[in-house]
Amino acid sequence: MNENEHVTSTGWIDPDGAPALTDEFFQRADEYIGKKLVRRGRPLKETPKRPVSIRLSNEVVSYFRATGKGWQTRVDEALKEWIAARHSV
Repeated sequence: MNENEHVTSTGWIDPDGAPALTDEFFQRADEYIGKKLVRRGRPLKETPKRPVSIRLSNEVVSYFRATGKGWQTRVDEALKEWIAARHSV
């Protein structure tokens, strides 16, 4: 008995029966330029923030965390204000 005899034939498939290519299909498709995959999403900032590890007192962390979501951004803003106040002297 031949191994291929156990394979079920799907028969003829109508090429016109393929699903329509919608706008959603193309929006979700991967885009390539040559062989390079083009990354989607938010464009990179000119001056992106860098992840760092810094040791802060519990008092400082508790204060800023209590201000809610975005507390790390507020720490960044406070440090920028401190720099501006010292730099202009």
